[in-house]
Amino acid sequence: MNKLNLKGMTRQELVERLAGIGKERYRADQVIRWLHLQRIRDIDEMNNLSKLCRKHLQDFSYIGQIELVKEELSQDGTRKFLFKLEDEHTIETVLIAEKSRLTLCISTQVGCRMGCRFCLTGGSGFERQLSTAEIVDQVIQVAEIVAPESQGRGTISNIVMMGMGEPLDNFTEVVKALEILMYDDGLQFSNRRLTLSTCGLAPEIIELGKLTHVSLAISLNAADDILRSELMPVNRRYNLDALLDACRTYPATNQRRITFEYILFAGLNDSLEDAGRLVELVGNLPVKINLIPFNEHPELSFKRPDHQRIVDFVDFLQRHKVMVMTRRSKGADISAACGQLRAAEATV
Repeated sequence: MNKLNLKGMTRQELVERLAGIGKERYRADQVIRWLHLQRIRDIDEMNNLSKLCRKHLQDFSYIGQIELVKEELSQDGTRKFLFKLEDEHTIETVLIAEKSRLTLCISTQVGCRMGCRFCLTGGSGFERQLSTAEIVDQVIQVAEIVAPESQGRGTISNIVMMGMGEPLDNFTEVVKALEILMYDDGLQFSNRRLTLSTCGLAPEIIELGKLTHVSLAISLNAADDILRSELMPVNRRYNLDALLDACRTYPATNQRRITFEYILFAGLNDSLEDAGRLVELVGNLPVKINLIPFNEHPELSFKRPDHQRIVDFVDFLQRHKVMVMTRRSKGADISAACGQLRAAEATV
């Protein structure tokens, strides 16, 4: 029998397993606290559970752990971690320091099959889905690393599913991971502190909105179907009309808007005409635009627009009453772009 990784089990799954030996529901809560707050590595460390209960847990489960194999630290405080999984595959996780908060960017797949032209992860191909446990364990392991260093600055405050992979292409495992991350007696992230970023799988966006109310970010990058299909093959399956229809179903308000991520590529989507199309596209949807000047990499031909081009684009959006912010690149001096560190290690 293949044993289950306890870190990937929901509260209800634990309750049902423990009920098999007549254990009370609250025993599942104790297990969750041991895993996520105490961050133990051995079931025998759960000393408020009976030996019989621990033996039962050991019969069907174990406490798995992803292994840190490399860390890079940027001058701006960004930290990139390369983790090895049980089958020797590797994934990336990035910790971004911003004033009073720490945002953790986690992966949901080994590789990606969406094929976005500007993404290094997609260029490396798709290997497999991450399990719920592997998604959750990125948070646990980085929390373990950060805790001794916090010195009163706190630990991870926000989580974004913007790392390797398309989260909604791993729908079941991702939704389970979101549930686990929000347990009050576990890692204690509210839905307002969790953000899922998608390239635009429209049916899954609709289903996600029925199951959870985490913050939603859409990787948009173009305001017309021709250019977006060229940049992002997913647009040939779900065009902009389908994507916007899905966004209209998602539970968002003026206080909690959907984010449209728009990477600015020099000479491709950074003109005032492009800005005008973007204004027309968003209309009166409750969205905000996150402009991201492209982070150049020698393996990709795209270029970053010059500073004035970016300023003009922002000014145009603001004059047309579109909520916009410009993301400052983080970790430019390390392999911080998605897929860089994993690709670099693979060539060593």
